[in-house]
Amino acid sequence: MTARRTVAEPTPTRVGYGTLLRTPGAWTFLVPAFAARLPYAMLSAAIVLLIQAEYHSYGTAGLVVAFAAATQALVGPQTGRLSDRSGQAAVLVPTIAVHAAAVAALIALALNHAPVWTLYLAAGTAGASVPQIGAMVRARWVAKFSDSPRKLNTAFAFESVTDEFTFAIGPVLASGISAFVSPSVALITEAALTVVGGLAFAAQRGTAPALHPRVPGAKQVSALSSPGVRLLAGSFLGVGSVFGAMTVSVTAYATAEGQSGLTGVVYGIFAGGSMLAGVLYGMISWRRSVKQRMLGSYTLLVLGCSTLWAMPNLTTLAIAGLFCGLAIAPTLISGYTLVETLVSDGAKTEAFTWLTGAIGLGLAAGSIVAGLLVDRHGAWAGFVVPVFGAGLGLIALASLRRLLDAPGGPSRTVAHGGTQVQLAGASKG
Repeated sequence: MTARRTVAEPTPTRVGYGTLLRTPGAWTFLVPAFAARLPYAMLSAAIVLLIQAEYHSYGTAGLVVAFAAATQALVGPQTGRLSDRSGQAAVLVPTIAVHAAAVAALIALALNHAPVWTLYLAAGTAGASVPQIGAMVRARWVAKFSDSPRKLNTAFAFESVTDEFTFAIGPVLASGISAFVSPSVALITEAALTVVGGLAFAAQRGTAPALHPRVPGAKQVSALSSPGVRLLAGSFLGVGSVFGAMTVSVTAYATAEGQSGLTGVVYGIFAGGSMLAGVLYGMISWRRSVKQRMLGSYTLLVLGCSTLWAMPNLTTLAIAGLFCGLAIAPTLISGYTLVETLVSDGAKTEAFTWLTGAIGLGLAAGSIVAGLLVDRHGAWAGFVVPVFGAGLGLIALASLRRLLDAPGGPSRTVAHGGTQVQLAGASKG
């Protein structure tokens, strides 16, 4: 009979970022991954700026961005599943080619003032072909640290910080290029970074997770069949609505103030607050469970968003955005940590992409509603969307939190040599 034993992490109990980054092979995929993830943070802002410049409508810009985000949310998990089965490189190479072509088409259509419905087609294709680099990087960390929940928690914190860093500088880069050159050049830069970074990441096959090919005759179960994954995806919709509404509303607010060039700066401060919180989150040895942490940070997110609509000027808006952003990274880190305990190894990339996709779908809804409200009532009205969307997410999370318990209880069994080792407190990070 296979032996089972409960083990605790050896001291020190806290895993630092230095230890994480000294993991053999880590830098070979982290550097190209960063280059490939930066465009995702540029895409929405660049599309808003391009469509607004050519069609003079925030409502139209919001709808086009929403279409791109919606297709990314729906198609992304399918590419994640394919990555689990066929390998990351096999999925990335054709995806990158389609994305570059779709962005080129969107630019050409917008500059020639093509019918709006053609913009939806191009933007939808661009969104559907966004490389799922963030989920793929997290899957690589899982493959490396499947026997160490604490290292994995630190890795997810690092990934959230990386995400927020790209969202801090991505919009600044997009708005800066748009202001000093043109929005179309900002989108060209986005596509170029996607191609270069994505192909370099795909070339790092040595750190890719093991394949989990489809077994003939076996029933293939989606990660979304887990109630806990569905709940996390639903709560991430609320987080996405914050991103979507902020993208449109901050742009409109800065433009109304005659300071459109500061759009990326204000949004960058919002993302910077999240990045700071993510850094601190990964440095703390937490005593509370991941589920409790997520509920707490989500509550703070709702409270922070509730102040945005009342800010009287761009400076106070930036300050309010900073405090709102402080709750973002802890919420995302907790969610990604929880979802990893809810699915089997062959569905982890797919599970991560469902969460990323949910953010994109929430971003789509937030962009649409905020754009329409801005056109009808002014820039302040768009800031009502974040508190409403995040509020619904909090209600769902609080009322159904029992679904976030890992199957079989709080412990998780992992392979360790030829013996199964039961890790205590895996679901606590």
